[in-house]
Amino acid sequence: MTRSFDIDTPYGRICAREAGPEGGIPLLLLQRFRGTMDDWDPAFIKELSADRRIIWFDSTGIGRSGGIVPDTIAGMAAVACAVIAALGHKQVDVLGWSLGGVVAQQLALEAPHLVRRLIVAGSSPGGITGGPQPHPRVPQVMARPVNDIEDFLFLFFPQSECAVDAGRASLNRIAGQLDRGPAVTAEAFMGQIKAISSWQGVLHRASELRLPMLVANGACDVMLPAYRSFVLSQQAPDAKLILYPDAGHAFLFQEVEDFVMQVDRFLA
Repeated sequence: MTRSFDIDTPYGRICAREAGPEGGIPLLLLQRFRGTMDDWDPAFIKELSADRRIIWFDSTGIGRSGGIVPDTIAGMAAVACAVIAALGHKQVDVLGWSLGGVVAQQLALEAPHLVRRLIVAGSSPGGITGGPQPHPRVPQVMARPVNDIEDFLFLFFPQSECAVDAGRASLNRIAGQLDRGPAVTAEAFMGQIKAISSWQGVLHRASELRLPMLVANGACDVMLPAYRSFVLSQQAPDAKLILYPDAGHAFLFQEVEDFVMQVDRFLA
């Protein structure tokens, strides 16, 4: 059963949710660029929370939460720290997807005592200039005021028939949720853009990420090419890399059962 609640933090009121059995170390989810709590696939949430407590939230200035969007990645990581502290957890596991993966890496570096194990999904350590680059259409599609299903299919899923079918099913599950909260505002969008643009990356500090890490991506990610996940896995001392064929940025929603199985094994 999912429970929604508010958290008071120094950065403003945070709206959060939790699901799954009590006890053990909870798994904190950090969301993608322009994503809210309602943009996690319900099938993914259901599988992930079957055997553990998971927590997810709208960061400041996003969705149902108050405050303003931090204009630095370090500021976003500080909000996540405040959420952990307000909930009274001495340590959590963290799964960050896309922008959330960037924030998760920063969080693990700035507050290593809080993070037991780290999962970086469809993300990048930054500072990588070589290798495959994002599809040239990505900036244009990402910047549209409102993204439709075709935009999300392009950004998140490969164009094979199987991947498109899985993508449509996932997007329909997300859109079909009752009582969806407000979308990310133009002001919040610009705050996130500023934070991403000013981030220097953590590749030069990857050797400091000494905690167990699971790095995963779709092999066909047009937004953050899988090569960046590979580089992170090579530089972090205790990282395992998983790549999903015929999957893209939203591989975790396309391959729900397999990825959750990998997460369960990693966190056990």
